Order: sequence, then C-alpha cells, then structure tokens
Amino acid sequence: MPGLNIIVASAEGERFYAALETAAAAAALGQPARIFLQGPAVALLRTPVAFAGDATRRGAGQPDLVSLIAEAMAMDVRLMVCQSGLTLVGMTASELVPQVRTGGLVSFMAEIRGADRLLVY
Repeated sequence: MPGLNIIVASAEGERFYAALETAAAAAALGQPARIFLQGPAVALLRTPVAFAGDATRRGAGQPDLVSLIAEAMAMDVRLMVCQSGLTLVGMTASELVPQVRTGGLVSFMAEIRGADRLLVY
C-alpha cells in the first residue's frame, strides 16, 4: 500500500497538528505514514510539548498537541526531525519527545517509494 510522507517546514503548531491528523488518518486506513520536521519546525517536538491552541482543542473535546503526538505514534506514525534543524534552534536530540528519530532530508526522501505521496505543510 502506498505510504504518506509529510514534511512540516514551518514552526506553526496548527500546521503540525494538521499534519499529525492527516498522518493518523492515513495510518487508520492501513497506510504507512511518516512526518519529517525541517528547520525551525523541530522545536515543535521539544519537551514539554505545547502550543497556543492546546486549551481551545481541549475545550472542544479534541486532544492537545502532546496527546495527538502520542496517539499518532501509537498508530505507528513515524516522526523524524532534521539534524540541521536541531542545530538551527539550539536543541539536542535529548530534548525531543521520546522515540523521535533524527536524520536528514536526503535520508527521509530516500525512503519514499514510487507510489508514495508527499505533502508539505
């Protein structure tokens, strides 16, 4: 089955949230899904994870960002962050949500197969 590959290229919580929802929906349909956070977007996975829309989401009965990340990962959505992005925002891998891989855009792109889809948020 074709996979879904998503690049989050902006450090905006709403975009990352949408990417997670999209990846989780694909995973629920049995499609492999991966998300790569590029550049400053890697800071969205700095622990403790939070974003400005969390209270609104919880108030509407939706998961906050950290809960959605956990749900997506439980559905086998793979999360990867850019090593250069870590340097850019002054982070180390030890500050990331557990089980998030580090790598480069080339390695992320190398795993995309012919029938896979690629989205950029």
